[in-house]
Amino acid sequence: MSLRATGNDLQLALDLEGTTAGAPGTGPAATPQPLRPGERQRCVATNSAPLDYRLRRARRRTIGFLIDDAGLTVSAPRWVSLREIEAAILEKERWIRRKLGEWRELRATRTAAPMRFVDGASLPYLGGTLHLRTGTGAPASHRAGDTLHLALPGQAGEAQVRDAVQGWLQGEARQVIGERVAVLAQRIPADSRVPLVSWALSSARSQWGSCTHDGRVRLNWRLIHFSVPVIDYVIAHELAHLRELNHSRRFWQALGELLPGYEDACEEIRGVDIAALPL
Repeated sequence: MSLRATGNDLQLALDLEGTTAGAPGTGPAATPQPLRPGERQRCVATNSAPLDYRLRRARRRTIGFLIDDAGLTVSAPRWVSLREIEAAILEKERWIRRKLGEWRELRATRTAAPMRFVDGASLPYLGGTLHLRTGTGAPASHRAGDTLHLALPGQAGEAQVRDAVQGWLQGEARQVIGERVAVLAQRIPADSRVPLVSWALSSARSQWGSCTHDGRVRLNWRLIHFSVPVIDYVIAHELAHLRELNHSRRFWQALGELLPGYEDACEEIRGVDIAALPL
C-alpha cells in the first residue's frame, strides 16, 4: 500500500482545539475548483463581508481547516453542529482572513519563477525555512540555526549548489526519518499481520511512502521539507499497513492507535504536489 501525493494544490493546514473553528471564503481570486466528494459549499455572513467555505464531515476529534486552491475547507466531526461551526468562524474571522492573506502570498510564490540555487536562496526544511550560504570556507556542509553553510566556493554554479544541497538534505532525511521510524516502530502492536522487516528512503515523484506485504517500508526523502508531525504521520500511515493492507475502517483505527491526533498532519500534506517542491 502507498500514501500518494496527488493534485496540484498549495495548502495551508490550520486547526483550532475542540469545537473552535474557522472558515473563510472571500480570499484570493483562485480558479473555481469542483467540490470534492462529501463536501458542501456554504457561506456565513460576518460584520465585514461574507465568507465562503466548504464543509466536510470527517473522522476526527477537532475541527480542522485547509486553505488551498479551492479556498477554505472546514473538516468537522459529525457531532459538531452547523451553528457551532459558524459561531467559531465569526469568533476567528480576523485570524482566518490573515491566513487567507498568507495563502495568497504562497500562491503567488508558487507561480513565480523556479527556485535558483544560489547564495542567499531559501528552501523549506523541517517545516521552517533554510537559507543557503556559499563561499564561507566551511570544510563541510553544515547547518547553523536557519542557515545551511555549504562547502562550496562563492562562485560555484547553480548545478553544483543544487547537488550539494540535495546531498545534505538526503543525509538529514536518513537521520531524522530513521529516528522517527525507531520511535513509532515501538508502538506497533503484537497482532500486526507482518513485522517491520526494513525501511529505506525513496525518491518517488508520486507517493510519500509505501509498504509491501512482507513488511518493507519506503519513505520519500523529501519529507525532510516538512515538520516532524507530518513526517510522523507518513511513517505511521505505512506502519499501520502492517496490520491492515487497505484503507478500511480498521486501518484508520490502527493509525489512530499508532499516532493519536494524526488528522492535522494528514490535512497538511494531503494533495501536496511533490513536483512543486524545489528538489
